[in-house]
Amino acid sequence: MDRQPSQLHDHDLDATAAPDLRPRGRSAWRPPQLSRRFVPVWRRNFLVWRKLALPSVLGNLADPVIYLFGLGFGIGMLVPEVAGVRYISFLAAGMVCYSTMNAASFEVLYSGFSRMHVQKTWEAIMNTPVDLDDVVFAELVWAASKALLSGLAILLVVSLAGIVDTRYVLWLPPLIFVVGLTFAALGLVMTALAPSFDFFMYYFTLFVTPMTLLSGVFFPIEQLPALLQTATKLLPLTHAIELARPLLLGRAPEDIALHLAVVLGYGAVAFWLALALTRRRLLR
Repeated sequence: MDRQPSQLHDHDLDATAAPDLRPRGRSAWRPPQLSRRFVPVWRRNFLVWRKLALPSVLGNLADPVIYLFGLGFGIGMLVPEVAGVRYISFLAAGMVCYSTMNAASFEVLYSGFSRMHVQKTWEAIMNTPVDLDDVVFAELVWAASKALLSGLAILLVVSLAGIVDTRYVLWLPPLIFVVGLTFAALGLVMTALAPSFDFFMYYFTLFVTPMTLLSGVFFPIEQLPALLQTATKLLPLTHAIELARPLLLGRAPEDIALHLAVVLGYGAVAFWLALALTRRRLLR
């Protein structure tokens, strides 16, 4: 016989008020459980971005292009060659990686945080048959996709300008995508921890900017003191540039396996950490 409304217990009312999205008995630190359901989430982000695609691409392109030609021709007049090549050619690889890092970071930090915390888009998606793991993975892949567009735009500019050697240029797109994945994963860690948009200034000030200055974007790391040279070898941007610069100068990189292992290692660990922190934040 059905119970009367007055006979319902408190826990029954709680259960009918809102769904419990937390997987019972499952640790937030469990390995990622991914499926192809991330694809519709990626497509949703793409369709929203497509409305403002041109301003978005131009915005991501402007900053590195200004650096490239401003510093490339400005400092290049004072320092004709660096590491045996024209300074602007040396700088080109740094700008490709810098642009990729920035595009991926901004997407997961500001846009991703807005979808997660402000607009509650992630929570709305999780009311469908899509798990949080797939939502976070879709954000990762989407940010890397935008970073790929940004990096390819810079690559197109430097190729058309005749600044770089294009013999190995076809190896750059997959590298750019991998670098985008890594920095998107690192940014997602901050997104999971951030109480507000202001929090991201610490990430850029204390991590992104020092890494940009120390990883060989603007000058060879051999110019740094020995201790700093050792420290820079621990930074993912250093290894990304060590792969990109030889390719843009017309030669094969050295220690490819090592550099790829570091870049991919950062990305894998950061994604697992970001996913665990996001589970704790949204599913608690």
